[in-house]
Amino acid sequence: MDTLAVISMHTSPLAQPGSGDSGGMNVYVRELVAAVAQAGVNCHVYVRRWADHLPEVVEVEPGFRVVHVPAGPTDLPKEHLPDVVEPFQRWVQRHIEQDGTTDALHANYWLSGVAAHGIKHALDLPLVCTFHTLARVKAETGDEEPQRRIDAETEVIRCSDAILANSAEEAAQLERFYGADPARVEIVPPGVDHAFFAPGDRRGARSALGVAEGGPLLLFVGRIQPLKGLDVAIEALAHLPTARLVVVGGPSGAEGSDHERYCHELVARAGLQDRVIFRPPQPHHLLSSYYRAADVCLVPSRSESFGLVALEAAACGTPVVAAAVGGLLTLVDDGRTGLLVDGRDPVAYAAAVRRIIDSPELAGSLGRQAATKARGYTWSTTAARLRRLYADLTSRSLVECGGGRA
Repeated sequence: MDTLAVISMHTSPLAQPGSGDSGGMNVYVRELVAAVAQAGVNCHVYVRRWADHLPEVVEVEPGFRVVHVPAGPTDLPKEHLPDVVEPFQRWVQRHIEQDGTTDALHANYWLSGVAAHGIKHALDLPLVCTFHTLARVKAETGDEEPQRRIDAETEVIRCSDAILANSAEEAAQLERFYGADPARVEIVPPGVDHAFFAPGDRRGARSALGVAEGGPLLLFVGRIQPLKGLDVAIEALAHLPTARLVVVGGPSGAEGSDHERYCHELVARAGLQDRVIFRPPQPHHLLSSYYRAADVCLVPSRSESFGLVALEAAACGTPVVAAAVGGLLTLVDDGRTGLLVDGRDPVAYAAAVRRIIDSPELAGSLGRQAATKARGYTWSTTAARLRRLYADLTSRSLVECGGGRA
């Protein structure tokens, strides 16, 4: 295989995770493409230009190139991005045609899927899609998405030559909600960079972060938006009188700023100002210090196709208390590597945290077994599987539109 075109329209592997619309998907694209490039596949990552100063091409490392695509104003809000999918698609299609080396397309998120779907038919290239989140799954947990997105996801799923699921639960959701053909759904979990994310000295990490003094330390890492459940973490803290909570992340999406204000109001109403520490989004590799510093990492998401935060915490030997949803059901072995919580009751989260912080023996066991399980997730393994998949797809007949099940 010569060149893989990775379509990541709405978010860049060069952007800071935890801010704006940047999150686990940024990490996924960056780490996956780096690993695939190191495995010998030339990768072009097509991203909508998101700042005026950006050059057209950034050579990240050998075989890993980010191409910035002009499509709409650089400051266009995410909710208006569907309006510029067509010019984005046309530009990328011309670039691929002129380059002449692309063998396959890998789209990330539904917007990229729509653009890549058109390119597939125009250039007769196989299409692989990773959706990261699904509109019908989000709607089931109270986060309504426009019908336009649901229709687009359905169409792209039916015409994708392969659909990547991060977990068995996501594979089941693709089949249940969208009628995806199980023969074309590949379960390929993400990895974690063990050079950065590994167990370390908790006392040293707390000292380095300036949080050495005080009671048990809880951690929330992620974008501040209703989907991620920071409000649940804050309300759980109110039932843990000796604990502290460090929040690493910034507001994201149309509701992000409002939700951030709401969370600060929760802190004030509960009198938790001295026990909640807000930190801005951090460079990805520095998050390891936060994971090592924490007694427990909280992941109270409404839905989660995988949960990279939970995996990174586990790799650092930190027990996770997570929502019993999506990929977290696979990633967290309840009672062995962490604890899962059904529903969104802060009291239930507080009880799970208390089980861990009140029992050093349980905390140590969960942390050790979490780190052991996390060692089975590597980006090199993920890249090797995908390299074989890309190569296999180039020798198959392409799926026609409507190829899914009714």
